[in-house]
Amino acid sequence: MSYSFYENLTHWVEMQKKTKEAFANMYDRVLHGDRLDLVIATRAAFQHMIRTLKAFDNWLQDPFIIGHMPREYLEEVWKTAFSMLQQLLDLDIKHTAAFRDYIEKLQKEGKLNPIVTSASMTRGGEEGRGERSVTLSM
Repeated sequence: MSYSFYENLTHWVEMQKKTKEAFANMYDRVLHGDRLDLVIATRAAFQHMIRTLKAFDNWLQDPFIIGHMPREYLEEVWKTAFSMLQQLLDLDIKHTAAFRDYIEKLQKEGKLNPIVTSASMTRGGEEGRGERSVTLSM
């Protein structure tokens, strides 16, 4: 089926609305679920955010789109992107520091799983991506 540009935009908006509703409907169930439920749902949320961010990035690279997009729309996207970035960085800093401290506490108490020999944080890299890595020993 061939969609027009307008129909593609409409389809995307409807898909996003359904995704938002699906996540909202499962929020409480996941929150009260087990650890695996939390991990799976969080990863699904991250994957959808990545997909949406990639679509936004593609959108802003398209000369046809940005040539017709009012400045007010671009300002709104920037302000929201900045706010989301600040929230993400705050979450990462808080979570990573708390987990680091928790692992240290477990290690001092002799409760750290012996398979974990070292946990190291690497940030940056040649491609500018940050990764968390845990070195395992068998």
